[in-house]
Amino acid sequence: QVQLVESGGGLVQAGGSLRLSCAAVGGVFSNYVMGWFRQAPGKEREFVAGISRRYTIRYEDSVKGRFTIYRDNAKNTVYLQMDSLNPEDTAVYYCAADQGGRWINFSARDYDYWGQGTQVTVSS
Repeated sequence: QVQLVESGGGLVQAGGSLRLSCAAVGGVFSNYVMGWFRQAPGKEREFVAGISRRYTIRYEDSVKGRFTIYRDNAKNTVYLQMDSLNPEDTAVYYCAADQGGRWINFSARDYDYWGQGTQVTVSS
């Protein structure tokens, strides 16, 4: 069993920045594909960004050029740096781990472990 602990959410004005962190406890972190998803009220959970164990990276189109995903295997932690935030980014953000994945999956059902979620609110 792997536990994922998220932090870094908060309230920020449009144009501002936040950095989300997700620390993994248990398992072999370097073997996981890590992803970030978000869910706004009344909407489905959607893929935001992912990074494979070989550091391949994928982003949802609306966050390209604004968000950066990276991982530090020595710290068992994946990060999501969010810049130029806009109100459409407001959601609960979840990190997720795909055990033994060879590539990045875009569907939430492909991930095995989930963080507790952290609220990101962007005011206009």
